[in-house]
Amino acid sequence: QVQLVESGGGLVQAGGSLRLSCAASGRTLSSYAVGWFRQAPGKEREFVGSITWSGSSTLYADSLTGRFIISRDNAKNTVYLQMNSLKPEDTAVYSCAARFSGRGGPISSGYDYWGRGTQVTVSS
Repeated sequence: QVQLVESGGGLVQAGGSLRLSCAASGRTLSSYAVGWFRQAPGKEREFVGSITWSGSSTLYADSLTGRFIISRDNAKNTVYLQMNSLKPEDTAVYSCAARFSGRGGPISSGYDYWGRGTQVTVSS
């Protein structure tokens, strides 16, 4: 079992930045690809991006490329989501998910473990 806990969410003005963390416990995260997803009120869950177990490759939703950056520190068992130039439409609950081996990707059903999420609110 892998337990995932997100942190770093909060209220930020448009144009600002936030860095979310996804900390794992139970097992080492280094064997898992990790994805970030978000869900805004009244909307379906949306893929944000993912990173391979080694950190050698990342994938982002087309609309977020260039503003959001995923990285990982396997020594700290943590994956990060750096969000820049935030917009009000980025307001959502952001969740991380882990997938054993593999490359991650946008299909949420492919992930084995999920965190509960952290709220990000961007004011205009």
